[in-house]
Amino acid sequence: MADPSTYRPAPGAIPTSPGVYKFRDAHDRVIYVGKAKNLRQRLTSYFQDLSGLHPRTATMVTTAASVEWTVVGTEVEALQLEYSWIKEFDPRFNVKYRDDKSYPELAVTLNEEYPRVQVMRGAHKKGVRYFGPYGHAWAIRETVDLLLRVFPVRTCSNGVFKRARQVGRPCLLGYIGKCAAPCVGKVTEEEHRALAEDFCDFMAGRTGNFLRRLEAEMQEAAEEMEYEKAARLRDDIGALKRAMEKNAIVFTDATDADLLAVAEDELEAAVQIFHVRGGRVRGQRGWVTDKVEDVDTPGLVEHALQQLYGGSGESVPREVLVPALPEPSGPIRDWLGSLRGSQVDLRIPQRGDKKDLMATVQRNAQQALALHKTKRASDLTTRSRALQEIADALELDSVPLRIECYDISHLQGEDVVASMVVFEDGLARKSEYRRFQIKGFAGQDDVRSMHEVIGRRFRRYLQEREQTGEWAVPEEDDDQAEDGTRTEDGRPKRFAYPPQLLVVDGGQPQVAAAKRALDELGIDDVALCGLAKRLEEVWLPGEDDPVVLPRSSEGLYLLQRVRDEAHRFAITYQRAKRSKRLTAGELDSVPGLGETRRRALLKHFGSLKRLRAATVDELCEVPGIGRRTAETVAAALSSRTPAAPAVNTATGEIIEDGVDETAAPVAAAPQKAPSQETP
Repeated sequence: MADPSTYRPAPGAIPTSPGVYKFRDAHDRVIYVGKAKNLRQRLTSYFQDLSGLHPRTATMVTTAASVEWTVVGTEVEALQLEYSWIKEFDPRFNVKYRDDKSYPELAVTLNEEYPRVQVMRGAHKKGVRYFGPYGHAWAIRETVDLLLRVFPVRTCSNGVFKRARQVGRPCLLGYIGKCAAPCVGKVTEEEHRALAEDFCDFMAGRTGNFLRRLEAEMQEAAEEMEYEKAARLRDDIGALKRAMEKNAIVFTDATDADLLAVAEDELEAAVQIFHVRGGRVRGQRGWVTDKVEDVDTPGLVEHALQQLYGGSGESVPREVLVPALPEPSGPIRDWLGSLRGSQVDLRIPQRGDKKDLMATVQRNAQQALALHKTKRASDLTTRSRALQEIADALELDSVPLRIECYDISHLQGEDVVASMVVFEDGLARKSEYRRFQIKGFAGQDDVRSMHEVIGRRFRRYLQEREQTGEWAVPEEDDDQAEDGTRTEDGRPKRFAYPPQLLVVDGGQPQVAAAKRALDELGIDDVALCGLAKRLEEVWLPGEDDPVVLPRSSEGLYLLQRVRDEAHRFAITYQRAKRSKRLTAGELDSVPGLGETRRRALLKHFGSLKRLRAATVDELCEVPGIGRRTAETVAAALSSRTPAAPAVNTATGEIIEDGVDETAAPVAAAPQKAPSQETP
C-alpha cells in the first residue's frame, strides 16, 4: 500500500486550468482517469487525510504510485479526452458499464449503389441509416417482412446479388414481390434508392403520408374496377398498420428522445435507456456496472451518456431526458450538441407523458438491478465463495451456513420494533423470519433495543433446549408473543437452531449490546459481528478497528443483502404497526373479535354509543356473536371512557348516536383516550 504523500505534486506545480488527470500504479498502469474544471482544486482533494476520503477513493490513492495531468482548453475537451482515455486504458477504478449483449439494429446501407436492409450489430458505419436498437433480432425481421410488401428493398447479401446479376434470374423474394429485383433490371438504381428512402422515412415515424397515398390509390383502383390492384393495396395498408402497431405510441407528437434512468445501491448500478423516435418506443437497452469509484447519480448519468453516444456512435436525438443532471451540465450539453450538429435539450422531465414514461424506464432499471442481483445470488459457486470469504475474514472455524441478522426500526421513538431474518447456505429462509415488539422500555434507544431483542431470542432458544434436558435455563421469564405467530395450542412457533453467525445492523455500540446479551445467557459458541451502513465496515466484539472487506468481495455482498433484508422486514412491520395504531378503534383491541364480527356489531346497533349501552343478551342477538364473545365485548367497552361526541364543523351541531360509525367521520372533538374510535 503506497503512501499518497510520496507522490503528491507540489501545490504550485498543478495548474488551475481545465484538464484530465491519470493515476498510475507502481507498474505504470493507469488505474483511474478523471476530469476537472480546476485541476489544482480537484487533485489537492485526493491528498487529504485518508480518514476523510471515501473508502473507494482511499483505496485508489493508496494503490496509485504517481499522478499526471493534461491541460485542455475547455470543459468539453476535457469530457472528450476523459472518455478517450477511459476507453484506451480501461482503468480499474473507473465506472464501466457492462452491456449484457450487443443489441441488434435495423440498418439501411444508403452508402451502397443498391441500398440493402439488414440486421446489424456493433459499431455504426458512415453512410448507413440505423433504427433501433431492438431487444431481439426476430422483432426486426417481423417488421421488415411486413414492410417489404410496400417497400420491396433488397435484403440479399452482396454475393447473392452478384450471382443473380450474372445468371439474369432474381432470387425467391424477387419472384414473390418482396424485392424490386434491381439485380435483373426490374427497377432502375434511382427507383430502388427512392424505395429505400421511403422505407427509412416510414421507420423514422413519417407514416401518415404513405398511408394516405396508398388509400387514395386504393380508392382510385376500385373506382376504375381494378379490384385485384385495390385488394393488393388494401393488404399493403394492413401490413403497414400492423408494423406500426408493433411500436407502442407514447407521445402524440413526433418526438425524438432518449430516456435514461438509473437504479443503484451501495455497490452496483443499472442503467436503462428507451429510444423514442417519431413518438414511438423504437428500442430499449440496459447496462449494469460496479460502483468502483465514489460516484453519485449525476456522475452515473454522465458516464452512461459518454458510453451511449461516445463509444457506439449512437445518433443523438433532439431531447435527452435523464433523472439527474451532471454537474456542471453545460459541457455535456455542448458535447452532445457537437455530436448531433445542433442543440440538444438535456433535462429532467417534470410533468406529462414524458415524466410518466420516465417512471416506466425507472421501473425497468430497478427490475434489471434486482434481476442481476438474483442471478448473482442464485449461483451456488458464488454463494460458497461468499461464505468462505466471510469465514476467512472473521476467522471462523467453519463457514456460517446459517446467518441471522437483526435490525431496529421506529419513527421518532414510537412503534419501536425489531426484525430477525435468516439466510441458510446464502439464501433467504423466510419461514424462519421473526419480528419483535420492544417491551422493556419506552422511547428511542437502538442499543438497548438490540440488547433486549438478542436476549429474548436466545432465551427462547434456551427454554426450548431445556425441554430436551440439554441446556440449563435462566430463572427470568420471557414474553411468549414477540414473533406474532402461534401454533395450534396457542404457543408461539419455536425458533430453529442457533446461527453460526449473528449479524446486527450497526457499529460498535450495537455489537457490544448483542455481546452483552449473549454473555448474560452464557452463550459463547455463536460468532457475532456488526455491519455499519455508512462505510460498510464489519465490526467484531471488543475490537477497536473494523474488518474492511474488499468492495468486490462476494462475502461483503452477501452481508449487505442480509442486512438490507433485515432492514426491509423491520420497516415493513413498523409501518404496518403504526398504520394500525393510527386507525385503531375501541373494538380493535377486543380479543377474539375479528373484522367481520366488528362490522356486524356496528351494523346491528348503528353506533358505538348504542353498542356500549347494549346488554350481553342483546349482543348475543347479533349473528355470529356467542355468549362468551358477547361477555368479552361488554366487559371491554364498559371499562373504557366514552368518546367525546362528534361535531359537524359546518353547522356546529352535535351528531346524534344514530350515525353509522362505519362511514367516514365528519369531525370529532379531541379524544380523552387515544384508543377510542371517532364516531
